[in-house]
Amino acid sequence: MRGSTGCNSRKDRAIRLETERLVLDLHGLGHFEPLCRLWADAAVVRHIGQPSTPQEVWMRLLRYRGLWPLLGYGYWALTEKASGRFVGDLGFADFHRAVEPPIRGIPEAGWVLAGWAQGRGFASEALAAALAWLDGQDAHEGSVCLIAPENAPSLRLARRFGFREERVVGFSGHDTLLLRRERRAPR
Repeated sequence: MRGSTGCNSRKDRAIRLETERLVLDLHGLGHFEPLCRLWADAAVVRHIGQPSTPQEVWMRLLRYRGLWPLLGYGYWALTEKASGRFVGDLGFADFHRAVEPPIRGIPEAGWVLAGWAQGRGFASEALAAALAWLDGQDAHEGSVCLIAPENAPSLRLARRFGFREERVVGFSGHDTLLLRRERRAPR
């Protein structure tokens, strides 16, 4: 049933990206255990929420896979080329968050890296590739991200890539910064 379901469109599959040190690819079953370790680490998720149970991680993995065919964008699993080690998650989503102003329909950037990978420039490298890809899609005017005010490393990263603070929003019972980035013309 080609055509009627859209199953052969470019939107149905994740786009694999490569940088100098990383591969950004679709999450698969092999990422479940590394995701469990990542999302169970209280130090890693301290600005995002509570550590996740394996069941919550499983649901996250399914959500990551479902974003691509539904929205044409999603999250990538980051892997270090040299070692094959899982680095973390980075990408875009529309989680239909209940925030004002509404951000529904706007790609929301997000990232989380394993503790060992933090401070090594992996987030910058991956975000540069992901934003260049999104900017080249012509489908969106820009993107947003939500960052806890005390998450200085993520705020620095977002600002470096053109995200500007728009306002403080209430999210999950906490004040959170809503940042917005306008689409840039591809180079």
